[in-house]
Amino acid sequence: MSVTEQTYDLKGALRQHFGFDHFKGSQQEIIDNILAGRNTFVIMPTGGGKSMCYQLPSLILPGTSIIVSPLIALMKNQVDAIRGVSETGHIAHFLNSSLSKSEIQKVKEDVLSGRTKMLYVAPESLTKQENIDFLAAVPISFFAIDEAHCISEWGHDFRPEYRRLREIFEKISKVPIIALTATATPKVQYDIQKNLNMLDADVFKSSFNRDNLYYEIRPKREVEKQIIRYIKQREGQSGIIYCLSRKKVEEIAELLQVNGISAIPYHAGLDATTRAKHQDAFLMEEVDVVVATIAFGMGIDKPDVRYVIHHDIPKSIESYYQETGRAGRDGGVGECVAFYSYKDIEKLDKFLQGKAITEQEIGRQLLHEIVSYAETSVCRRKFILHYFGEEFNEQNCNEQCDNCRHPQEKMQGEAYLKLLLDAVANLEETQKAKHYCAFLSGHLNADIKAYKHDQLPLFGSGKDQDEHFWNAVIRQAVVNGFLYKDVETFGTLKLSEKGKAFRKQPVPFQIFKQHDFSNTDDDDAIIAVNQKGAALDELLYSQLLDLRKSVAKQASVPPFVVFQEPSLRDMCVQYPITMQELTAIQGVGVGKAQRYGQAFLDLIAAHVEAQQIERPLDFVVKSLINKSGAKVQLIQNIDRKLPLEDIAKSQGKSLNELIEELETVVNSGTKLNIAYYLDEVLDSDNQEEIIDYFLEAESDDLLAAYHEFDGCYSEEELRLVRIRFLSEYGN
Repeated sequence: MSVTEQTYDLKGALRQHFGFDHFKGSQQEIIDNILAGRNTFVIMPTGGGKSMCYQLPSLILPGTSIIVSPLIALMKNQVDAIRGVSETGHIAHFLNSSLSKSEIQKVKEDVLSGRTKMLYVAPESLTKQENIDFLAAVPISFFAIDEAHCISEWGHDFRPEYRRLREIFEKISKVPIIALTATATPKVQYDIQKNLNMLDADVFKSSFNRDNLYYEIRPKREVEKQIIRYIKQREGQSGIIYCLSRKKVEEIAELLQVNGISAIPYHAGLDATTRAKHQDAFLMEEVDVVVATIAFGMGIDKPDVRYVIHHDIPKSIESYYQETGRAGRDGGVGECVAFYSYKDIEKLDKFLQGKAITEQEIGRQLLHEIVSYAETSVCRRKFILHYFGEEFNEQNCNEQCDNCRHPQEKMQGEAYLKLLLDAVANLEETQKAKHYCAFLSGHLNADIKAYKHDQLPLFGSGKDQDEHFWNAVIRQAVVNGFLYKDVETFGTLKLSEKGKAFRKQPVPFQIFKQHDFSNTDDDDAIIAVNQKGAALDELLYSQLLDLRKSVAKQASVPPFVVFQEPSLRDMCVQYPITMQELTAIQGVGVGKAQRYGQAFLDLIAAHVEAQQIERPLDFVVKSLINKSGAKVQLIQNIDRKLPLEDIAKSQGKSLNELIEELETVVNSGTKLNIAYYLDEVLDSDNQEEIIDYFLEAESDDLLAAYHEFDGCYSEEELRLVRIRFLSEYGN
């Protein structure tokens, strides 16, 4: 007799162990299936309540359930959660490489005693013969495989050790299996079931639609500035930022910290103690933001993550869907913003080189899908759900994606669609999207030549549009069901029945114009935001010029000694109103700011208030680049009166480059006494003559000075004396 035939009170058990009165979605049917001893396959979105599907049966059934989990952090989180609703800490344990020998022994004692109902194990731990022998002697209720997509080579997080699970299970015990995942295309689902030898499993597939999530793709321009502005507008809310590399995680975490945001890094390069500490800090709301590689988040049960930001586009739609699924698990607001540049895709493609050919083909197909998603103008929710084999009417998106909220322009497209479908038929459904784009636009590339497709009547028949356009038509044809991609041949386009019918009798069809992502930053450096392209405030600029003239007159120095014009222009973009903000302005150091700055700050503050200006500095990104150490060393070397040639050589610079650096230092308001060097190259009378010129000059322009002295002094001599002049009179 099965447990369910014993009329076990499932709702009573749910209330007793977890305090809930009702099951979520299909949880009850899934649990009934497990209690009936059936193999079970669960595809349920992140936040749908997958854990409950194996936790409650574990507490009901006799014996211990074995739960295979891919990450140590995930196991710890799950065990802590189940212990939190239990009267005893023995109820759940994990068995992995993080435990000491004595801790492993304690776990085994609790399992053998029958006190442990759930044992979480890493797949690597299951391959050890001593663990196989131990578990074979334990009464086991069932095996659960969490994150089961790791089994499939088509899954986004393929783990070879997962493919050995079935043979290991058979050595331990012949009990039912429950496989669970948040992301599985039909291809991945079949691959998992076949590998586990559970094609007979009852499949429970929930909708992939998370209607509370908002999806948005942004061009990767000034991404650090955008992220900081975004987070500061959501102060106090929890968020996750995903990056592809550990180095980028560290950089972004530090950047957030110096900009006053409580953030911590998380990646596999940190030691286990630090990772656990950072994870707990996020769960306990001691920090607002975790910056992480994909190592963070699998199974992390934090319901109130309000936003997930992808600094880099992920390598597959499955990865993207699972990572964005960590937002809004409580049903509240969940915003998913990803920054996209095709340069990132090229980097990911390079990672595939050197791998097996099949793995490269699969990886490139997955990359093609994420590019299609990023660049598409159709409803993003519709695109995602179509990818997972689910139909969706974009009218139901309710503007919960950027494409529905700000739709791109549409155009009549039935003629283009007909031409595309004819081309697919003409080439006998043998090619991938890229080939059809070249074929229709008339691009004679190597593949077109090799297949002699340039000799076909339809070659170049769509040359009034470029390959980018035809790529957009293909995406929309696929999403709308006229074509489908054959996964067995890594994305070859095939005509669907709907596509065949359209060829015979075309109907009206509109296509969206696509986003242009050609203008993105491709620099990996963390940059300070300066808004170089921002419009100059002409009114403020004229007021600052007048003020500079007045201050210079009082100080008996030329206006350029007070602040140079590039500094004034930067003030008209950044609007500094504090002494600290003024020192961030181009060419303004602490000394110059303190000597001349207050009057300028007062004027700018009054202007900002009168004109009700929203200042960029309210969202400024402070740079991580710290040159103060080099500057201090330079000043110390000059104080020691070292020859400039020797200083330049020690820094690997030319004398000209060193002089440029000295000019930057004195222009920002720092005194430099280079008289010891000048006295060696120019007598004092000549120096005084040049200084007298600069005292009367309207600008510090070198060319004007050179002509004034009819070329008597070299450019280098004039620059060195100008440095002395600015140090003595301006700083």
